[in-house]
Amino acid sequence: MSKVILITGASSGIGLETAVYLAKKKFIVYGCSRRLDRMQPIISAGGFALKLDVTNENEIINIVEHVIKIEKKIDVLWNNAGFGLWGAVEDISIDRAKYQFDVNLFGLARMTKEVLPHMRKKNSGLIINTSSVGGKIYTPLGSWYHSTKHAIEGWSDCLGFEVKKFGINISLLQPGMIVSEFGNIMLENLEKNSKKSPYHKLNQAMIRGLKKNIQNPIGSHPIVVAKCVEKIILSKNPKKRYLVGYGARLMLFVRGFFGDRIFELFLKAAGLKG
Repeated sequence: MSKVILITGASSGIGLETAVYLAKKKFIVYGCSRRLDRMQPIISAGGFALKLDVTNENEIINIVEHVIKIEKKIDVLWNNAGFGLWGAVEDISIDRAKYQFDVNLFGLARMTKEVLPHMRKKNSGLIINTSSVGGKIYTPLGSWYHSTKHAIEGWSDCLGFEVKKFGINISLLQPGMIVSEFGNIMLENLEKNSKKSPYHKLNQAMIRGLKKNIQNPIGSHPIVVAKCVEKIILSKNPKKRYLVGYGARLMLFVRGFFGDRIFELFLKAAGLKG
């Protein structure tokens, strides 16, 4: 019997690529996103598209009930919805910072809490949470984004210990640099949040780097993530963490082996100077 997979953040990037890939592999895929019009490729591949805002608890309840009513189960939940809020701490309002956490962390938690009872009932299930290599390292001006990813790391570890006895596995996906529209969103937020900033020099260095990477993308194609997610789903004993994509292992190695001082020199060598 095909596994039923529920994916949030499925309208672009790794979410869309993976939803289409898995649907073509004959998994039963439900892709969810606020942008319903962007998920037609999932439907064309044989999957289903549902409108969902992960900050809306009622929508989450309705989505999970809808899938359970039709499929009688959810085998895999991939919490992939998220975005990057970039700018200096001093430049970003606390309300915007709270929204970053509401989407990246609490949206993930809402989805998980709604799906868990159904997995416990079956005594089986897999939850994949999209962290990032940024959940273990950092980049300048990404304080709020990185803090959500660091939080997801600890949250997932605790959850994994709690639900293991119910036959439920928790895996963290830690992408490195993936070619997607993530950089465009970073750029948009950074330009919005950095006007008249005392951190103008650092902001401009980051903006130049982002524009350069958007014009000539450096990173892995999203398909590498799709294949990694498939590997996790098919594994009898999934690992807790999966590093995937360009630069992920290198960045962790530099910080872990050489320490924080060398890691900061690594960032400055990339042009990110205050």
